[in-house]
Amino acid sequence: QVQLVESGGGLVQAGGSLRLSCAASGRTFSDYAMGWFRQAPGKEREFVAHITWGGGIRHYADSVKGRFTISRDNAKNTVYLQMDSLKPEDTAVYFCSAKSLTVDWGYDKARRATAYDHWGQGTQVTVSS
Repeated sequence: QVQLVESGGGLVQAGGSLRLSCAASGRTFSDYAMGWFRQAPGKEREFVAHITWGGGIRHYADSVKGRFTISRDNAKNTVYLQMDSLKPEDTAVYFCSAKSLTVDWGYDKARRATAYDHWGQGTQVTVSS
C-alpha cells in the first residue's frame, strides 16, 4: 500500500503559476507510475498528466499541454505538477494517483482514472479571472 498526500494548491490569478506536490510513503516509490487528475464541481474526474516510474515518459491532456509539467524526484518520493499560464477553467480539486507499474502504459490507458490503485485526498486550485 502506498499513501499519497498532495499540497501546494491555492488561489491564483489567471496567468499565474502554482506547483503542486504529492508526497508518497509506504512502498518503493520508484516502482510506481504516477498521475495527476482533477475534478471540478459537477464534472467527472479528468486526466491531467502521467509520468512513468523512472520519469522518462510523460503524457498530458491536450487542455494542459504546453502549460503544465509533471516531474518526479524518486530520492524524495515526490511527484510534482508545475502549472503555468493558469486559466479559470483550470479551477478544480487536483488529485495525485499511483499505480505499481514499470512499463509505459501509453496515453490511452494512462488517462483512465480506473487504472490507478492509489489516490490522495486532493488539493484545491482556484484560478480567478
